[in-house]
Amino acid sequence: MKQMNTPNKLTLLRVIMIPFFVVFMLADLGSWSKWAALIVFVVASMTDWLDGYLARRDHLVTDFGKFMDPLADKLLVCSALICLTDMDRIPSWVVIIIIGREFIISGFRLIASDNGVVIAANYWGKAKTVCQMIMTIVLIADLGSGVYLLEQVLIYASLLLTVISLVTYLWQNRKVLSMQE
Repeated sequence: MKQMNTPNKLTLLRVIMIPFFVVFMLADLGSWSKWAALIVFVVASMTDWLDGYLARRDHLVTDFGKFMDPLADKLLVCSALICLTDMDRIPSWVVIIIIGREFIISGFRLIASDNGVVIAANYWGKAKTVCQMIMTIVLIADLGSGVYLLEQVLIYASLLLTVISLVTYLWQNRKVLSMQE
């Protein structure tokens, strides 16, 4: 069996960190718990950037990485958003739209893959991910009413980028849908 490369190990590390993040977010472990959750989320988010950088730099892109890296990102962000909904930090309807977009794009990528088409991430998708991660960090930190406006701007900017990236992916790859007819 082939040894797993560093980018793929970082992706797996991100997946392994998710349950710890959720426990720190939702369990009543004391006032330090949210800060532990924040650290875990930031470190996990940094592994997302690092694994992609190393895979491209060292030509270590694998089928495993192509599949697991976006899945790990979705699991991390969706877990955080669900926790934040439970804590009344973000409206549930916003989270439903964001998670719905992730399911739609994942399904769309599967259809494309079945037709031999690879749908790469685009600018809007990357901007959406960065905005969502910053929003999540700010919401976890929960710094009080002084940053309420910033939180709201980040929530609605994330929502807007989510919708724009969905429409862009579907429009740019509409030929995939016509292959199903």
